Amino acid sequence: MSLPPPATPPDGPPPAPVPVPSSGLRRLGAALLSRDFRILWLGAFTSTIGTWMQKIAQSWLVLSLTGSAWYLGLDSFLGELPILLFTLVGGVIADRHNRRLLLISSQVVQLSSAALLAGLVWFDVVRIWHVLLLSCLTGLAQAFGGPAYQSLVPSLVPKQDLPNAIALNSIQFNLSRVIGPVLAGLALASVGIAACFGLNALSFLAVIAALSILRVPHVRPPSPKPMLTEMQGGLRYVRNDPTLVSLIIVAAASTFLGLPMQTFLPVLAQQVFGEGVDTYSRMMSFSGAGAVTGALVVAWLGRFDGMGRVLLVLQAVFSLLVIAIAWSRSMPLTYMLLFAAGVSTIITTSLVTSLVQLVAPDHMRGRVLSIYMVAFRGGMPLGSLVSGALVSRVGLPLVLTVNGALLCLAAMYFLTRKEGVVRV
Repeated sequence: MSLPPPATPPDGPPPAPVPVPSSGLRRLGAALLSRDFRILWLGAFTSTIGTWMQKIAQSWLVLSLTGSAWYLGLDSFLGELPILLFTLVGGVIADRHNRRLLLISSQVVQLSSAALLAGLVWFDVVRIWHVLLLSCLTGLAQAFGGPAYQSLVPSLVPKQDLPNAIALNSIQFNLSRVIGPVLAGLALASVGIAACFGLNALSFLAVIAALSILRVPHVRPPSPKPMLTEMQGGLRYVRNDPTLVSLIIVAAASTFLGLPMQTFLPVLAQQVFGEGVDTYSRMMSFSGAGAVTGALVVAWLGRFDGMGRVLLVLQAVFSLLVIAIAWSRSMPLTYMLLFAAGVSTIITTSLVTSLVQLVAPDHMRGRVLSIYMVAFRGGMPLGSLVSGALVSRVGLPLVLTVNGALLCLAAMYFLTRKEGVVRV
């Protein structure tokens, strides 16, 4: 793979390489040897557990308030809509301003949103429009915090440890997806749904504290250009790089066609299997356990030749698993399929994210990653909105089958091409 020449990152030079043995547990956790990454990882892990608790509680709350799969899709769409609209602006800001302070501001807004929802539920005055509005506010904060986070990570670790750092981020995210639903189930059964939102609000304090003690200096770029000019520069750079274009299309296809399955797991639990929130929580836990396993595999492998081909093969595997989940009527089999789907999708996601970050030059990373995030994060809510409307009319199994078939065709198309993803 041909990489662009290195440039000085806006947040200062990357840490000096740390010698890491090529085997053993230290190989799995190579990026954790970097002090700042380790601190941020622990803070993010704590916060993400709270986020998954809220995801479980919020999906169940929406279904309880409305009884509608369409509202589940709408809630997901509105939570991601600001990312579609403002992430490109957030990428420019991340390249021009202090990423650490930008992230702290984003966390404060999300903390406030979770706390407000907890209060509305606690006093039994919550309405569906409250949930939708707060989802939109949270998405707005993420639109500016997301590019800052993604572009901050490469400045915390040596370049050779970047795939490992991305895999470790996937591990904390998906390990949280195992722990969060379990804690959410316990909280729902013992102290009520408001506790899930309140605990999520408190969890943001951990990542705010971690960000406050990072030692990453901020170096302002010389003579920043007008924002629109810099946005256009980022779009032009991506458009002229065939590898980035194909990676972004693959990411968008995966999230538009594959990941909406996660949105409709409450429907699968309630309307297909006739079960309640405990089954839904277990479904999320099995999916999260698979994702942790997949992330461990990526962390172990690190950077290797043929990453693009591997991610396309696993995307095809994931699409077939989506179809199998749609038609499974055995709960144990569904759990196993969800585990396997978690393995394949997180390896695919980690590989495509690693490749985008490795290809993007340091001085353009915020803008390149903001474009990638629009495609990656925007695909799921758009897919959930479209799929949610179709589920209400033709049923969940048929919608998941069509999505899986289209995703498989997309993977096969890129596998047969001689340029783009297969070359990296």
